[in-house]
Amino acid sequence: MHSKQEMLQELVRKYQEAGNPLPAAPKEIARWAINARLWRPRPEAIVGQCADQIARAMSVEFFSDLEGNRIRAKHAVVSPEGPEQHVLWDDIRTGAHEHLQISFQQRRKLLLNQCTQLKNDADYFNHYRNPARPVQMVFNFTLDLEEQRLAKGKERAA
Repeated sequence: MHSKQEMLQELVRKYQEAGNPLPAAPKEIARWAINARLWRPRPEAIVGQCADQIARAMSVEFFSDLEGNRIRAKHAVVSPEGPEQHVLWDDIRTGAHEHLQISFQQRRKLLLNQCTQLKNDADYFNHYRNPARPVQMVFNFTLDLEEQRLAKGKERAA
């Protein structure tokens, strides 16, 4: 049995095989899949869709602290319980130390995974597509963080 992701990836392949070119917007592919009767909503998916929208809304809720820093209000922890993962959210202003510590660690691991994938992609491009003019990637963010901190200080002074 195919996973949900594999089924959706197969829809994209069928979209292309039907003569539709990439790049394409996901909504364009979705309209095609629905019109071709290759995808339809399941009633039990409505709760999941609502939960996904709530999670997205929580993930982009911010407030400013007394120094004017932009702070994410809600933080998720992925806890593998049973056959499905559960994501629990809490507020940084009231949440338990343990919850926030795990959330920060999980987000750091996500960043590492994204950097690893970016390095793999850039290495592939540099090796196979553009060895004469490689794209240089720097993964030490210390100077970037300091530059942003200093730029923010200049904004406040202005």
